[in-house]
Amino acid sequence: MVLAVSEKNQYLMTHYFTFIKGVSPLVMTAIHEGHAVREELRALFSLDEQGRLREEDPFTGTWANKWDNRIIVNHSRFEVDVNRPREKAVYQVPDDAWGLEVWKKPLSPDDLERSFQVYDDFYSAAKKYFDELFSTHDKIIVFDIHSYNHQREGIIADPSANPDVNLGTDNMNREVWQPVLNSLMVSFRAFDYGGRNLDVRENIKFKGGYFGKWLFEQYGDDICPISIEFKKIFMDELTGKGFENDIRLISEIVYSSTYLVLETLKKTL
Repeated sequence: MVLAVSEKNQYLMTHYFTFIKGVSPLVMTAIHEGHAVREELRALFSLDEQGRLREEDPFTGTWANKWDNRIIVNHSRFEVDVNRPREKAVYQVPDDAWGLEVWKKPLSPDDLERSFQVYDDFYSAAKKYFDELFSTHDKIIVFDIHSYNHQREGIIADPSANPDVNLGTDNMNREVWQPVLNSLMVSFRAFDYGGRNLDVRENIKFKGGYFGKWLFEQYGDDICPISIEFKKIFMDELTGKGFENDIRLISEIVYSSTYLVLETLKKTL
């Protein structure tokens, strides 16, 4: 399935995902960025394209793409969701997908197998990718970037339970990585977001998904997978239209944090 591999093994690219390998000990990922679906599935969807887009994470790939190490999934989570365990990676019933009726009829065994093959290819590539990074770094931090909806049926969710930024930190040894988490929290909270500071909290909406769990199972205390969930204040979540200034500001908040985070890694771990 691999379409291109550089001579120095710095990247792997398929129709479904992109892995770029640089030199830093920090990786940024956008595993729910994708919106594409393979052609033979298009006619099988009951959920329209706008409905799928609403539950995806548009613009997260824009932020991840500026870092030297990055992983971006190009196809929709509605084809296969690599942030779930394999047996739940293809949404088959409404309970798998926020009550949404995804398919007009159950998928055939062949359709399911093709999606599961993408899932297996992703994790095979991820294992090789991180093994190679660990050949040059003792510790690795992962910014697993996501976004989440805060409007349902025209009602804006209560801000007290829906922070601007949620840091999911269940997939790590928190005692080991506390200094890095503190640095990230301090940097995010201090950022001037158009004249205000963002509400940044930990494990309020999400505690981290399967990808982070898999990373921790593979690499233990040597890896720090942080699920960074931005509330969709940077876009109209109903139409999918992005707000240019907010997208820029979130890019800045992410990249301005890397200096302090990497300095903390260097000094304390």
